[in-house]
Amino acid sequence: MKKKLAFLFTGMLLLSACSAAPKGSGSDTSGSTGSGNTSGDTIKLGMNMELSGAVAAYGNQEKEGIEMAVEEINAAGGIDGKKIELITKDNKSDSTEAVSVTTSLTTKDGVVAIVGPATSGAVKASLPTTTKVKVPLVTPSGTDDSITVQNGKVQEYAFRTCFQDSFQGKVLAIYAHETLKTDKAAILGDNSSDYAKGLTKAFKDAYEGEIVAEENFTKGDKDFQAVLTKIKDKDFNVLYLPGYYEETGLITKQAREMGIDVPILGPDGFSDPKYVEIAGKENVNQVYYASHFSTKVDTSEKAKTFIEAFKKKYDKEPSSFNALSYDAVYMVKQAIEDQGSADSAAITKGLSELKDFEGVTGTMTIDKEHNPEKSAVVLGMQNGEETTADVVNP
Repeated sequence: MKKKLAFLFTGMLLLSACSAAPKGSGSDTSGSTGSGNTSGDTIKLGMNMELSGAVAAYGNQEKEGIEMAVEEINAAGGIDGKKIELITKDNKSDSTEAVSVTTSLTTKDGVVAIVGPATSGAVKASLPTTTKVKVPLVTPSGTDDSITVQNGKVQEYAFRTCFQDSFQGKVLAIYAHETLKTDKAAILGDNSSDYAKGLTKAFKDAYEGEIVAEENFTKGDKDFQAVLTKIKDKDFNVLYLPGYYEETGLITKQAREMGIDVPILGPDGFSDPKYVEIAGKENVNQVYYASHFSTKVDTSEKAKTFIEAFKKKYDKEPSSFNALSYDAVYMVKQAIEDQGSADSAAITKGLSELKDFEGVTGTMTIDKEHNPEKSAVVLGMQNGEETTADVVNP
């Protein structure tokens, strides 16, 4: 039976817009910088994604969701009669390249909004450019709190469809203590990632048990035997691994092979089939991680329709990254329709005022800090398969 937990979730969605006068037409479809921004029959939407490199698994899932949404919208007649022209670029899982892609999309291609990047570091690197040119950015999965609020100031042109790290770290801490009934945690986190550092802090602040050990690793590490040996003989009953699937998959494998058999807890960075592939199915037992979406929980009619359409198109069940990016495109669509304009300024305003938007990842309203209030899910895995899903609702 699925458990239902009640928490208030404030996810973060940052979007910014740029207003530009269209050329030769009464429609607003251009960004604020570049020439050739306006096409009378299309709305230019940019995709800045990790399509190659270290975290390409995330970016390619999000690409699937974006493309599916665009195809659906265009097949249904577009947005206010105008088709979306999707301009896709690969940031190669590199923050510097993400900035170059952002500059190209806004100044050369003249997009009115950007979906992506997928990862927090690449999003944060891209924001100064989108802010300067006043083009909104919507990240499906950038969870770092500082994407939307920096030094107490809301980032006007940044939005997201996902929850932020402070929320998922808190949810996982409460889940570990109240649902898994643990009282002593060991933490092994990525100290080279803002994502992981934020998750570590949020967990430590919220966990009601004792943190008996805290160790670190660095992105790209392969051998975790030494650090696992340091914590193995400690008295703990849950292991928290804030990080991405590449390293956490290996840690899970090596921990289980060393006889560490306590529950393993992780963030949405576990949410990729490669986590199980790297760890090995036989090692993925008593593993729990935060997610934005699951096909295994009761879903809305909209979500059920999405799941069936996605399976028909891609011959597989959708992941949370597929669903988040799909929602991101439809949020831009809703913003345009609400404002009656497709220029960047109107899209920014529409996103900041979005209310009761029904997405496949939940119904969301954007708050004053550009964060969507929505639900989350904690998924449990046995033998590499999802077996439980605990819904976290507002």
